[in-house]
Amino acid sequence: MLSSACTPASSRTCSRILGLSLGTAALFAAGANMALLFPNWDVTYLLRGLIGKHAMLGTGLWGGGLMVLTAAILISLMGWRYGCFSKSGLCRSVLTALLASGLALLGALICFVTSGVALKDGPFCMFDTSSFNQTQAWKYGYPFQDLHSRNYLYDRLLWNSVCLEPSTAVVWHVSLFSALLCISLLQLLLVVVHVINSLLGLFCSLCEK
Repeated sequence: MLSSACTPASSRTCSRILGLSLGTAALFAAGANMALLFPNWDVTYLLRGLIGKHAMLGTGLWGGGLMVLTAAILISLMGWRYGCFSKSGLCRSVLTALLASGLALLGALICFVTSGVALKDGPFCMFDTSSFNQTQAWKYGYPFQDLHSRNYLYDRLLWNSVCLEPSTAVVWHVSLFSALLCISLLQLLLVVVHVINSLLGLFCSLCEK
């Protein structure tokens, strides 16, 4: 009964699903990071260099995006046994699975950490510094880093009263970085499932022999 349920074919089917899921998540991560570069869908902020450091790092593009997408392609090719994976041996399959898992894990983890830090620091926007130093002036920066007594994530009254430009800076920042945080967390979970699936596939192959 165990041998009928545990077959390399079922492991390959799982790899196909995981590869497709990781690839889709990677595209969503890249899309979310791209949107962060154009607040309010306005390109002028990017041209003027008024984009926050977390968005400019582009971890959703190269971390949760490109690195995870590359791993997803490798996993899918292994699942479909396409090209050089059509007749790959057990050792080669295990090494490729570990490589793909490590690549996806690193990319998703970088994106996850960056998104968490970005949510903690708050958006990069123009704000009135008079509330901080009694001198009326406007500048670009991270105003919520200095609000130690209030957490902007839970105080919705601050969302429209602190950032003057872009007009929806807080909503844009929180929505997209929250999306990146959730996407990268999903990617991490999928990588764990892939590692378990690879180990089960290895166990099944050894049992067949």
